[in-house]
Amino acid sequence: MSIKLIITFLIGFLIVAIAANVIAKIFQKNKFPLITGLIITGIIAGSSFLNFIPPKALKELNFLNEIALSIIAFSAGSELYLKELRSRINSIKWMTISQLFITFILSSITIYFVADVIPFMANMPTTHKIAVAILFATIFVARSPSSAIAVIDELRANGPFTKTVMGVTVVKDVLVIILFAISISIAKAFINDEPTNLLFFIILLLELVASIGLGIIFGKVLSFPFLTKADLQLKGVAIIILGYSIYLFSHLISFEAQNLLQIEFTLEPLLISIVASFTLTNFSKHRIEFSKTLKEISPVIYIIFFTLTGASLSVHTLINVFNIALGFFFLRLITMFISGILGVYLAKDPKKFALVAWMPYLTQAGVALGLATIISHEFPTWGHEFETIVIAVIVMNQLIGPPLFKWSLNYLHESHLKARAKTIPENQNAIIFGFENQSLALAKQLKQNNWEVKIAQIESKNLTIDKEFEVICLKSISYKELLKLELQNYESIILLLSDEENLKLATFIYENIGTKVVIVRLNDRRNFEKFHSLGVLIIDPATAMVSLLDHFVRSPNAASLLLGMDSGQDTIDIEIRNKDIHGIRLRDLRLPTDILVLSVKRKGQLLMSHGYTRLRLGDIITLVGSENSLQKLKFKFDT
Repeated sequence: MSIKLIITFLIGFLIVAIAANVIAKIFQKNKFPLITGLIITGIIAGSSFLNFIPPKALKELNFLNEIALSIIAFSAGSELYLKELRSRINSIKWMTISQLFITFILSSITIYFVADVIPFMANMPTTHKIAVAILFATIFVARSPSSAIAVIDELRANGPFTKTVMGVTVVKDVLVIILFAISISIAKAFINDEPTNLLFFIILLLELVASIGLGIIFGKVLSFPFLTKADLQLKGVAIIILGYSIYLFSHLISFEAQNLLQIEFTLEPLLISIVASFTLTNFSKHRIEFSKTLKEISPVIYIIFFTLTGASLSVHTLINVFNIALGFFFLRLITMFISGILGVYLAKDPKKFALVAWMPYLTQAGVALGLATIISHEFPTWGHEFETIVIAVIVMNQLIGPPLFKWSLNYLHESHLKARAKTIPENQNAIIFGFENQSLALAKQLKQNNWEVKIAQIESKNLTIDKEFEVICLKSISYKELLKLELQNYESIILLLSDEENLKLATFIYENIGTKVVIVRLNDRRNFEKFHSLGVLIIDPATAMVSLLDHFVRSPNAASLLLGMDSGQDTIDIEIRNKDIHGIRLRDLRLPTDILVLSVKRKGQLLMSHGYTRLRLGDIITLVGSENSLQKLKFKFDT
């Protein structure tokens, strides 16, 4: 094959990939998963319809698949950050074990016994049926970290169930690649009628050990781009080249082993890649930049991978295996349900977790599809039908999985989704709850700055009507009464009533209105956490003035930011309440690149903080950065 023809295929595919990205976003706007749009576009561009990507081109462009698979493995490994999983390690352990064994064993046995109704398996010898069954079962274990993270971020979810889900998801993807390396070696031996004697298992063990060892070495090599001052794009290119070099090195070792030693010695590139990523993430200082680089390049990689996968599909085959795929979807669902209940029972988690424990693990994406692609190439006789079934199951899981995961988080009250704020009038306006000297003073000051202000008060309270402002009298703090106020039309809401009344109002606003700026005057410090969970801005009168003066004296720049003198940035004080943060050094925090630590205060004393300062529960950490990043950290550290 000439270089000129490969370049022609590459240019043609890139044009299709650009179109696939545009079409996939249309699917996404209509509530379909992004990968569904990419796969469908690939099918249309493939040999089943337009033939823009003919089978010959797919063969020559296989190197793009290998690049994509390495990045997918890097992404999975980068999510396994051990220090953040400590508090739920027991639940993660038992849920992972139960899902790994229950899903794998039940799926393998079931598929073996129904093999006669699966067209490409019907006439296979017994050993071949076993091989295919364990390959299907291995892929059924795989999960999608990216999909889980997307749902968790969307719902601002946090809590024991959420932490367990995240931990199990990333641990499973590491283990499933190890399981896949074992399964595919056994499958090749069965299908090629090779002996599975002691020597076979010794070589298999050596392959796994060598792959893990090379992964650790490549983990060190992966850090080299981050020792330079190159920009993010160049570092991304370096990561792609290193990922592809893992595949090239694996192919070279396999060739030399066959040529020189006359034995088949196969390294597993996916295992090397995921171990390399895990090593860098947990044992280097570059994990944040590495993660950011992966997020930068991943969208392009996924577009290429899923579009190529769709182009390799046959619509005729897809139609023929759809009923089988539907049956496999329900088989996987049932095994997840059983393993979820068992995992909750073994971990001694709350019983309310049991019925929904399976819901977060349905969704599949890159890793599962990557394994199916490898099997398709390894076993060309029936691999195409195998891959088509897996893709159909993955699409079903992508459609059903995220809604179920969202429902489970809402059911367990671990979602903290704020009501969507409605469009407010162009004029700046505010409503103050509580009629008193402070509310009147605040109203007058806002009015001087061209704000429209109203004051609301409970009717039973004594008040003297001030003609300068409209005072609204409420019979009570009830849903019906609050609806009359049309609070969605106010830019800011200030709560100056008792803590009990303020909490009722803050909860109503959070769940029904979604106003971005809600300010509450705290009367009792013990109620701080209740208000903080609702995302309101809290002012403690007992310490507000002293703290402000303290900041001006010792950190005037921070105080200026606090008062809004510098646009585009803000400061925030966060009390460390998250047990997973306790004991972590500042340098080990996964802080966004636009966040700077200003100070750490412990038991009223300001620490001389540095990278090796270990945080403790109750510490007050002052951060400066973009508002979006600060809010994410506020939720992470305080939960």
